[in-house]
Amino acid sequence: MFNSAESGKFSWPIAFTLLGLIVALLIGFIFYRSETWPMRTTHQSADEAERIAGDIKNAFVSIAHLQPRITINDRVYMEQTTPVSELVVLSRRIEVEHEFLHTWVGSSKRVKLHGTFIATAGFDLQQGLSINVRPDEIIVQLPHAKILGLEQQQVDVLAFENGLWNRISGQDVQSELSILPQLAWKKAAETGLPAEAERTLQRQLDDRLHTPEPLHLIFKGAAANEAK
Repeated sequence: MFNSAESGKFSWPIAFTLLGLIVALLIGFIFYRSETWPMRTTHQSADEAERIAGDIKNAFVSIAHLQPRITINDRVYMEQTTPVSELVVLSRRIEVEHEFLHTWVGSSKRVKLHGTFIATAGFDLQQGLSINVRPDEIIVQLPHAKILGLEQQQVDVLAFENGLWNRISGQDVQSELSILPQLAWKKAAETGLPAEAERTLQRQLDDRLHTPEPLHLIFKGAAANEAK
């Protein structure tokens, strides 16, 4: 009877020992997790940065058919592999007219032409393109957009009138034909085609990249708005 009663009693020393062991294990686990947290966070951040860099590469391959130079926290992650000198992101139809009128000794000649051109706008990548993925932002640096090219589509003769003794010469026609591209280039620049190209690139990247960090386009140098 005595032995049975003793065996049924709860052993507080053993309970406290087990409790102390559990607390010690818990403290050790918490300490381990806190010690390894920076390392785990660093690995996770690095993996995320590399994933973002890969997405950026794919976006530029889709937009410009090139793999750009990408750095992660100012350390080179990927070099540019495709030598592309220009990035065209926008084209627009430009129409211009010009009239030539000359009077000599009461005799007048008149030439009026209408020209249709396709102007392309984008970026001269020979001036540099760099992408840096940082923990709090993504920075894309490239030159300001500009008019990259002008292709003549059609020229219509609206007026071709000779005077009685003041005749239209071949030089007159060549001079008028050479003026039309200059007017088209100037019109494309003045209507804000380069600025629209910059907004288009920002929109194309935003549509393809969905990152928690903001994407900033930084344009180097002066804005191009020149006429040729």
